[in-house]
Amino acid sequence: MSKHAALDTFGRSGNPVIRSSAFDSRASSDSERMTLDGAVNKTAIMLAILISTAAISWNFPSPFIVMVSYIGIFAAGIASIATFGFWMPFIGFIINPRPYLAPKTWLVFAVGEGFFIGLISLSFETMFPGIVLEAVSLTFCVAATLLFLYKSGIVKPSQNFVLMVCSAVFGIFLFYIGTLIYSLVTGVSPEIFSGSSNASIGLSLFIVAMASFSLVLDFDIIEQSAEYGSPKYMEYFGAMALVTTLIWLYIEILRLLAKFRSCLLYTSPSPRDLSTSRMPSSA
Repeated sequence: MSKHAALDTFGRSGNPVIRSSAFDSRASSDSERMTLDGAVNKTAIMLAILISTAAISWNFPSPFIVMVSYIGIFAAGIASIATFGFWMPFIGFIINPRPYLAPKTWLVFAVGEGFFIGLISLSFETMFPGIVLEAVSLTFCVAATLLFLYKSGIVKPSQNFVLMVCSAVFGIFLFYIGTLIYSLVTGVSPEIFSGSSNASIGLSLFIVAMASFSLVLDFDIIEQSAEYGSPKYMEYFGAMALVTTLIWLYIEILRLLAKFRSCLLYTSPSPRDLSTSRMPSSA
């Protein structure tokens, strides 16, 4: 069995938007080939730009910046669809992936996603002070841990592992679509999606786990593609896919922490209850 089961088994990543069949073509010369260092460097640059634009929409939430952020988010969506394609369950790709566009779309993608992250982070921070720092720290800790486990061979993307993760991600994607339809029809979000019940927290834990495992598949596919000699533009494509998974992981960790905070808020005794409990009982 091949060393890279993630690429061999399905030809796709656990990432909801990446299809690794796009990695099938080979470069005609060494100077045009994708390298692992190149993909890592481009991922770092994208994250730096994303964090910078997120800081703008976070620190300057004026009406003008909010308007610019929405325009950036819309542009990032167009760039993502142009690069990754548009896929629907049971139908397939309505718009096929065009990875060769990644060198032209990555900057718009990084800037727009940064504005998106900044706005959604500010929204959560307003409700739960300190939650963003916790979510950012956990996201990078999870990513670093999984990268170490992957490189050390402790976590291997075996055929069964890939089957499990890809099946779970497909189910999560269907759940997202069902939740969106339910919310549009009823005007409210399902309790299991946005509530703080045990079932809702358990679901978020499961989604965070699958998003984390998706990173392993992305690592494997990018490494395999570099060894295979894919074209240079695949460095941008692989970096965009990996950043997309990191954004997904961050948002789900943010939602999970918010559920924990809400659960503690509703179950913690009020100061009045504490003072009452400390009063001596009458004989």
